[in-house]
Amino acid sequence: MTKVIAIANQKGGVGKTTTAVNLASSLVFLEKRVLLIDADPQANATSALGINLEDSKYGLYHVLIGKASAEESTHKSNQDNLWIIPSQVDLVGAEIELVDQEKREFKLKLALQKIQNKYDYIIIDCAPSLGLISLNALTASTNVLIPIQCEYFALEGLGKLLNTIRSVQDLQNPDLEIEGMLLTMYDSRLRLSNQIVEEVRQHFQKLVFDTIISRNVKLSEAPSFGEPILIYDANSKGADNYLNLAREILTRNVKEFSLN
Repeated sequence: MTKVIAIANQKGGVGKTTTAVNLASSLVFLEKRVLLIDADPQANATSALGINLEDSKYGLYHVLIGKASAEESTHKSNQDNLWIIPSQVDLVGAEIELVDQEKREFKLKLALQKIQNKYDYIIIDCAPSLGLISLNALTASTNVLIPIQCEYFALEGLGKLLNTIRSVQDLQNPDLEIEGMLLTMYDSRLRLSNQIVEEVRQHFQKLVFDTIISRNVKLSEAPSFGEPILIYDANSKGADNYLNLAREILTRNVKEFSLN
């Protein structure tokens, strides 16, 4: 069964896109077939994979408004077994165009039903908002991964996000589960970072991944070269962190499968 993971947090700058791109790449490195969906009008995940927007005839916008199928909108990345449905600036218009349509929050889920069996994992990079596009992402997903920045305002708005997830579970997607909370931008030298780690682990316990994503210059540089960290610098701390995250997710999935 294909696992569809939305990377969501309405707070910006917490590492959503970095996580989406590098988790997808790491899962491919571990021999999985992966589709990355860029559900953010800023299109950062698209450019981080080196996709030229001018060469992208169709993207997520066209999927959501019904002008193209998910298959027609899927582009091959430079990494084998990693594909992407890109974003473009016109994705902003989808919020308005979908407002009057029936089952508007199910558009992405219906589109993915025709192609998702081609992939082991589908990773959705959500925008830093809880609008209609993000609602489509959560409705289409089996799981949601929440990046939490190891800084002062880390937990700001988290309650609102959790309430939104509960609302989606009640109204649109009763099978949606929290994959886990991922601590990002960690600096072991800072007392505050260690306090955030301690507080989040104490409060959310088993929901928090063992893997922590450390601050890493190479992680920041890689998108400007249109490459995931494993391609840009496989020996970096960032590459090691995201490979560990991918391994942890695969291990959790094996345990879930055995329990079922």
